[in-house]
Parts: sequence; structure tokens; C-alpha cells
Amino acid sequence: MNTLIANEIIALRALEPADADVIYRWENDTSHWADSDIIAPYSRQMLTEYIAAYNTDIYSQRQLRMMAVLADTGEPVGLVDFSSFDPMNNRSELGLLIAPLVRHRGYGSHILSLALNYAQNHIGLRQLYALIRCDNEASLSLLKKHGFMRSGILEKWIRRGKDYYDVEILQNVFS
Repeated sequence: MNTLIANEIIALRALEPADADVIYRWENDTSHWADSDIIAPYSRQMLTEYIAAYNTDIYSQRQLRMMAVLADTGEPVGLVDFSSFDPMNNRSELGLLIAPLVRHRGYGSHILSLALNYAQNHIGLRQLYALIRCDNEASLSLLKKHGFMRSGILEKWIRRGKDYYDVEILQNVFS
């Protein structure tokens, strides 16, 4: 695969029109909604239009979204999101989605390593942060393994139905 953001297992690339169907499946899986701000399904047309109009300039859009694919086959295995980009303070919120069918295979670690390297060495970020539900042990463990440190807890931060959930704030400040 011809890309600058890759290792022997995973490559990160720009969104392609063909990604609309896989993003449609992932984003409309309601089990992910508890860890995001999504409260209603997306249509295929909405995602197709989003991808067609998507601009990868993080400075103008304040967001960068990339598809994570297997380096040898190009099969999509996840998404990386740099959102709420703050160029003044060189920081961004990190979002990471690993496809349900390929979880627990180590892909998340490869994706996160590539994302951290890209954020620091190509975008020039000083830090990334993530807001993770306190009961999402897999995500918390992955981020901490890659240098994220707990900065605090936001109590009752996310509402799902009638319930509220605490989130942990994690930061990775690059040295």
C-alpha cells in the first residue's frame, strides 16, 4: 500500500467514497453510541455526501478523520478522529473506533501508535486528550499503554437514556 502513515500491519488513509458503507455499519451500531455523541442513525446518503465534501485540512476544518486499514489487503478495521483541534494550543481530542469483528487482535495498538506519531510529527500537536467512559476498560487500558495519563473524572458526563455515566479524562502530552 502506498501511504506515508503505515507500519507492517496497519495503514491510515484518507476517507474514500467506498468507505460510506462500512462507516454506515459502524456508526449506526448502537452499541458504540454510549461512547460517542451519536443519538440518531446516519443515512448512507448523508455519509456519502460527508465523504464527498470532506476536506482533510485540519487547520480549516478543526477535524481530521482517517480510515485504518490492513496494510496488506486494504480491509477497513477502524477509524481515527482528531477533533476539536485547537491550533493555538496545539491539542486535539482523539477518537478511535475499532471494528467489532476485529477487536482483540492488537490492531488498536498499531492504529494508536500510528495516530500518535502522525499527530506529533506531522500535525505538530503538543498533546492529545480523550474522554473515555470509566467502565470502558479496554479503551482505558489501550490509551494508558500508549502514554496517556489520567487527568481527572467528569462525573455524570454522558447521558444514555435515563442513566448518566462518568468519564475519565486522559492526556498524552508529548515531550
